Amino acid sequence: MNSRSVTTPDCTTTTRAQSNVVGVALLLGITVVALGTLTASVGTVVDQHAAATDSRRVAADLDEALRPVETTGVRRGTVAFSSGDLELVDRDVHVLNSSGIVERIDANALRFTAGSRGATFLAGSVLVHGNGWSRTRTRMPVTADADVLVVSVPVLRGSVSRSASGGAVYTLRSNVTHERQHLERESYRVAIETTHPAAWKRQFERTNATIDQRDVDGDGISSVVVHFEGSRTAYLVVHEMEVSLS
Repeated sequence: MNSRSVTTPDCTTTTRAQSNVVGVALLLGITVVALGTLTASVGTVVDQHAAATDSRRVAADLDEALRPVETTGVRRGTVAFSSGDLELVDRDVHVLNSSGIVERIDANALRFTAGSRGATFLAGSVLVHGNGWSRTRTRMPVTADADVLVVSVPVLRGSVSRSASGGAVYTLRSNVTHERQHLERESYRVAIETTHPAAWKRQFERTNATIDQRDVDGDGISSVVVHFEGSRTAYLVVHEMEVSLS
């Protein structure tokens, strides 16, 4: 009887082949995950850059469109952004003397937000801001010397609420009137309600004023309080602004 040889499969070769397949699959999986993470990261960076660009653009637009101190009557400007929200929000400005609140001005603020970035017009000052930081583009029109204090407060009236995604250009219309009030000779403080105190504090650092922060009227919104030391003759100038977007 003739004997036949039998070839036994090479187990080592088969195991190696299986390991190679598994290794390639894992590598492909890791690559897909890495590419997904990279794509998400790039998308986040692009969104943040767009939000920062929009905030700077809107700040410049608000600065140009709203000129309450130098305008009487109607003024028009444009506000453009690719994505975000523009709305009027409640904000107060208080004038205080040694006895307490002398005047409460319902100033309101025009605020643009895009993600964590934004721009705000409040009390004549234009701010650009983000998470944990803020800076001033235009200062609040307050002047003080040894004898006289002039506090100018633009007041926004109207209904403004717009959202855009994909780009929008609006016409911002304001109609401005002015009223001046003479105040007694006293030591005065000016308190501005804000959620971006850093920029406001820096505005007044060089005025030799004492600056602190507290909730003046108990409404839950903190104010930056600027104390002008010494008695002065004071004038409060309110610039009423009827604003609308179209």
